[in-house]
Amino acid sequence: MEENRLKGIIDLHIHTAPDVRQRKMNDLEIMEAAVKRGVRAVVIKSHVMPTVGRAQIVNRVKEEKYGDTSDFQMFGGVALNRFVGGINPWAVETALKLGGKLVWMPTNTAENDCKKQNKTNWVSVVRDGKIVPELKDVFELIRDYDAVLETGHISPEECRIVAEAARNAGVKKIVITHPEFWVVGMSVEEQARMVKDYDVLLEHVYAQPIGGGVYKKNLETNVEAMKAIGCEHFIVATDSGQTQNPYWYESIKEYIDYLYDVGGFTKEEVDRMTKENPAKMLGI
Repeated sequence: MEENRLKGIIDLHIHTAPDVRQRKMNDLEIMEAAVKRGVRAVVIKSHVMPTVGRAQIVNRVKEEKYGDTSDFQMFGGVALNRFVGGINPWAVETALKLGGKLVWMPTNTAENDCKKQNKTNWVSVVRDGKIVPELKDVFELIRDYDAVLETGHISPEECRIVAEAARNAGVKKIVITHPEFWVVGMSVEEQARMVKDYDVLLEHVYAQPIGGGVYKKNLETNVEAMKAIGCEHFIVATDSGQTQNPYWYESIKEYIDYLYDVGGFTKEEVDRMTKENPAKMLGI
């Protein structure tokens, strides 16, 4: 019988339906796939709306259907794009009061993302080398609720400014969101420096869009970064859900198989990246 390498893992980055963009799976389908494979937890993410309430409904359905036979949990958060008013402390407070765990800095409406992809109407996190004033309130909320600050699609320089201000505000949990994504564009050397200076975790994902609806897998370069910096500083996530990519459960299985079979990582190392580090971020 084939070993179930997905048992107990946690994925902090999955895009699901309902969404304004077509997605491969909906919230309930993710739950069913996760329960079937013994997955411990997932976080559903949206660029356009908070996902906390949706996660709570899924957890209720799971409880009624599976009871104590599954310990799976779904979590949500909020991305501070223009759709929720940008850097909006009220949106953050509401999401966290409802049980949200992750607060992403702007993603597809981040200034960095918009400038690189020739879009307008962006949301800024830094002006004149300092965080925008609204972020102070956001950081205090993240700190007080012991939530996770995710950096979204901001630039490497913005990541440094945001991480420093967040640490100074008492934020304990900071994750650099897919630094390997070309829009973020953080070199391995810059990632190592972020770890050294701010004790962040680095989230590396399965694949990234490279234009024209085409995606490329990040697995080979992810392994190189993990070996260069040390896998204790990493979180493995899929960022899955696009119609062009495999189903979520296929993406995460391929990723974990690659870490073992090609990367040569030990079970302890893989568990650190797929279970322990993400569990610490969620407080479970």
